Amino acid sequence: MPEKKIRVLVAKPGLDGHDRGAKVIARALRDDGMEVIYTGLRQTPEMIAEAALQEDVDVVGLSILSGAHNALVPQIIQELKDNGQENIVVFLGGIIPEDDIQGLLEQGVHKVYGPGTDTREVCKDIRSAVSAEA
Repeated sequence: MPEKKIRVLVAKPGLDGHDRGAKVIARALRDDGMEVIYTGLRQTPEMIAEAALQEDVDVVGLSILSGAHNALVPQIIQELKDNGQENIVVFLGGIIPEDDIQGLLEQGVHKVYGPGTDTREVCKDIRSAVSAEA
């Protein structure tokens, strides 16, 4: 029986219009054998949680470069919980100040990645996190 593919939603919340990093990650995850759904730019927390529900994903990867991570990420995590999706693993990438990382982890983000992170590390971390949730 073939192994179930990991389903990942890659989302760009807020007004940030720079999506090159999100597209690079989406391609790397796809090339690693995962199913990837990319939501596109300017998604609200509600839109992201609804897409995660509709697509039945295992992971939500957020890319935020705008500095709005402390406002948007808690809203997204709450929306996921409100939809009964507590088991979804949330990853965050972007320009995230060191001082903000611990608070984001405490709110439910599994791991935070900065610019220049090796995409193989992200793939490995996602596989590890999803197998730990199973």
